[in-house]
Amino acid sequence: MPPVVSTGDAPVVHAQPSGVRYGPALTLLASLFFMWGFITVINGTLLPHLRSVFELSYFQAALIESVWFIAYFFASIPSALLIERIGYKKSLVTGLLIMAGGSIGMTVGAWMPSYGVTLLMLFVIASGITLLQVAANPYVAVIGKPETASSRLNLVQAMNSAGTMLAPLFGGYLILGRSKGGTAAAGTVLTEAERLADAQSVILPYLLVAAVLVILAIVIARFPLPAMGTATQRAKSHEPKAGSLASRFWNHPLWQHRNLTLGVVAIFIYLIAEIGVGNLFVNFVSRPEIGNMTAEQASRYLTLLWGGMMVGRFVGSAVMAKIDAAKVLAVFSIGAFVVMAVTIFTTGPIAMWSLILVGLFHSIMFPTIFTLAIKGLGPLTEEGSGLLVMAIAGGALVAVQGWIADHYGLQASFVLTAVCELYILFYALWGSKVTHAEAAPVPQGAE
Repeated sequence: MPPVVSTGDAPVVHAQPSGVRYGPALTLLASLFFMWGFITVINGTLLPHLRSVFELSYFQAALIESVWFIAYFFASIPSALLIERIGYKKSLVTGLLIMAGGSIGMTVGAWMPSYGVTLLMLFVIASGITLLQVAANPYVAVIGKPETASSRLNLVQAMNSAGTMLAPLFGGYLILGRSKGGTAAAGTVLTEAERLADAQSVILPYLLVAAVLVILAIVIARFPLPAMGTATQRAKSHEPKAGSLASRFWNHPLWQHRNLTLGVVAIFIYLIAEIGVGNLFVNFVSRPEIGNMTAEQASRYLTLLWGGMMVGRFVGSAVMAKIDAAKVLAVFSIGAFVVMAVTIFTTGPIAMWSLILVGLFHSIMFPTIFTLAIKGLGPLTEEGSGLLVMAIAGGALVAVQGWIADHYGLQASFVLTAVCELYILFYALWGSKVTHAEAAPVPQGAE
């Protein structure tokens, strides 16, 4: 499984030399978190744009996001193998260059224009982000003092949220704001020439993104990143020693941990909810009976949705310092269900603002589920974390919501989101309880 942040009962083993300054390296790595959050959320403005350009159904538009998250499933293990072969620093550079290549490919797909090429290039970009996630997460966890690891992770996650908050403004101005489909009233039918011109409005923003990614790759390649030492070595003590691959998989001790197995499902389901809301937000808010605005105007409100996630993470972090994380997760999941119910059964500004508020309640879900899921895994923490990262592929099932929107209406499709919130509540109240807790590994050099 890919090496991922270990933030549960099993402490990460640090092997860092004393006297090394990690601030500059952490600042540089925070920029990576910003960039992949930024690029991921650009899809929120890209999808309504492509739906207009290629005259796509909601299902076809949602398929674009599905391809993005399928990359997490297919690229996760190859990324871990590549890191093992060439190291973390070269992997960071490689991930950035893969993303840059995919961004340039997006301009080719826009110039043609081609729906198929666009899908392929988004898969390439997402594969590069997967490599960055697998490499950068454990790196941030182990550089610097062990007692400040949580602080460092919160910092880079905040930078990720900053990227997600600014991306809709960038996409709204340079993609939707420069296109006929993005500035026209909902339901406007574009001519062939207008759709071709709109397709090419993607070229400039993705060229700018590619340039920034290449610059970052050059900077990291020349930057003296501190060595990671032995901090991310896998624990081997609990691996099955014999039997077929299938039997070793199903008999693995990981499956004895209810909080992990149900946590993998929780991550998978949560991604369906988060990505579904983000992708359909602009289409929903721009509808006459909801916000009655252009797609470009609706993208500005998408910034508030992601901004709410950033605020919620800071607030949730402070609250969880005093209150059990599972209880906080339960409260936030109830809040998310309530605002989704309001979104489904009302219209006008009330429905719009209730959908915006779900970002606040979604904010703590991913990191809190992750932490609860790896609690008590001991030396199995790294492998359990790998399963959780692969569960991010759940975002690919956003296509299901697109199908529901096509057949039963866009507003009715948010019933799927509400059901997802109920599973998170179930996980918080019962599924997250630790079973078969493992002993934490003894740090190297300990007596």
